[in-house]
Amino acid sequence: QVQLAESGGGLVQAGGSLRLSCAASGSFDRIATMAWYRRTPGNERELVATIGSSGITNYADSVKGRFTISRASASNTVHLQMNSLKPDDTAVYYCNVLAVSSGRYSPTWGQGTQVTVSS
Repeated sequence: QVQLAESGGGLVQAGGSLRLSCAASGSFDRIATMAWYRRTPGNERELVATIGSSGITNYADSVKGRFTISRASASNTVHLQMNSLKPDDTAVYYCNVLAVSSGRYSPTWGQGTQVTVSS
């Protein structure tokens, strides 16, 4: 099983910055992919950024140039550095990891951390 610990959410003024962190622990062989999603009330979760085991990253168009996803494989931790935050970035942010154990791929979702950007 995989357990995720998220941190870094909070309240920030427009133009400010936050850094989200997600640490994976438990029993698994490796983590194939780590990603961040976000959701606002009444909307589906949308992908914000993802990073693969090779280090290749992908970003939603709305956050390109402002957000940076990074991965520390030694500690199985993913970070999301969010700069130049806008009120539209307000959402619950969820960490997602795709772990591999004995050839099995298992997705795990974090509980979510609230990010609120005031204008």
